[in-house]
Amino acid sequence: MPQITIYTDGSSLGNPGPGGYGVVLISGPHRKELSEGFRLTTNNRMELMAVCVALEALKFEGSDVTLYSDSKYVVDAVEKKWVYGWLKKNFQGKKNPDLWMRFLRVYRKHRVRFVWVKGHAETVENNRCDELAVAAANNSAALKEDIGYSNEQ
Repeated sequence: MPQITIYTDGSSLGNPGPGGYGVVLISGPHRKELSEGFRLTTNNRMELMAVCVALEALKFEGSDVTLYSDSKYVVDAVEKKWVYGWLKKNFQGKKNPDLWMRFLRVYRKHRVRFVWVKGHAETVENNRCDELAVAAANNSAALKEDIGYSNEQ
């Protein structure tokens, strides 16, 4: 099975405010870009949603994935295994439990290695994800409702 490289980014124009995510998936010669915007959300939700959408887009279970993100929130939660402690406590007192549960469902289907990259630096594909996320957040005609965020209010 080929190695899959994923870059993700999320952005919000205000926190909370309109937001979006951007994803670049690369497998061999294949490349796919994904993005979507929401009327009212947070930056952390968009960072995590980008990862969920990216992993859900994979066609084969058991894929070897290297996932690049500039989100310490996401990378540290997974790499330092905080998310499993949150799960044991049913995410009590934690934000975004809907997205963390969604993440865990798809994450367990693959072999994923997270790599933190500095945002707005020289990582070309991460910068492309940021462009996609910001463009999606600014596309007011196409913004959807982030139901998970709305339900937390």
